[in-house]
Amino acid sequence: MMTHPETVLQLLAPLLLAGGWVLHAHRLYRRLHRVRRDPLTGLLTRDGWSRAADRIIRRHSGAVVLLADLNGFKAVNDRHGHDAGDAVLAAAGERLAAWCGKNEVAGRLGGDEFVAVLADDTRLPDRLADLAELLRQPVAHNGEQLRVGASIGAARLAELETPTLTAALKAADGAMYRIKGRTRRGRRLLVPALAAVRRLPVSLAHRFRLAA
Repeated sequence: MMTHPETVLQLLAPLLLAGGWVLHAHRLYRRLHRVRRDPLTGLLTRDGWSRAADRIIRRHSGAVVLLADLNGFKAVNDRHGHDAGDAVLAAAGERLAAWCGKNEVAGRLGGDEFVAVLADDTRLPDRLADLAELLRQPVAHNGEQLRVGASIGAARLAELETPTLTAALKAADGAMYRIKGRTRRGRRLLVPALAAVRRLPVSLAHRFRLAA
């Protein structure tokens, strides 16, 4: 005949087992949640952001995907060290998250590349200009004022032949690199202009160089 403590343990065993699984599941969920969050910036990583972006795209026909790359980030890393680079990345992530509004989600794809999805394109040019200016603001670190620029490409889902997240990221990436080739910290670069000059007839190209 089982004693009273043995009876209690037998009755509680299924509950204890279930409780153990609940605790395990909770820890697993927290671990997965951390994996989907970039530990440096607190933004969603590629996988977590992609899931959130897909939900927004399905619900909002006017959704926009944007891709941002920090100009001059490597120079900050090389000159001031990786701690300074981390400070710049953390500040960029915080500013991008603050810039995003309701139904908008930011993420970090890796390195100095950030991404966001917007529910609509209301005031898009003005908003992108505001974001570029925000990312250009100096970051204080160990008595230094660290500065980087930003190239931002955007793609409206409604304008794409295939309105998917993959297609939008590809289009935003192309737009970003076109901007990156043309400007740096808002200043026009000479490389594209010189390439255009090379395609001109010799006489016109000569005049262009003299005028410049």
